[in-house]
Amino acid sequence: MTVDHVVQLARLALQAAFWVSMPVLAAATVISLLINIAQVMTSIQDVTVTTVPRLTAVGVILFFLTPWMLNHLVSFTILLFADFRPYTR
Repeated sequence: MTVDHVVQLARLALQAAFWVSMPVLAAATVISLLINIAQVMTSIQDVTVTTVPRLTAVGVILFFLTPWMLNHLVSFTILLFADFRPYTR
């Protein structure tokens, strides 16, 4: 296996991980930003005020996007194992 194959495989794996995790991270970031703005405006500094809505948003995103995430990961795995010969040399 050459260095080019290793770099290509690592790039594809990182790209798949990025696309699968991005909706969850984006939802958590947006919810946290909105709640932090509301906390600054109201001076409420309770930890549960930020944690519960963020966990709820992540749970909802995971509930609705799990089929898409699994489809993306399965297609990446099929792409990887479809032509495995370059990786065995």
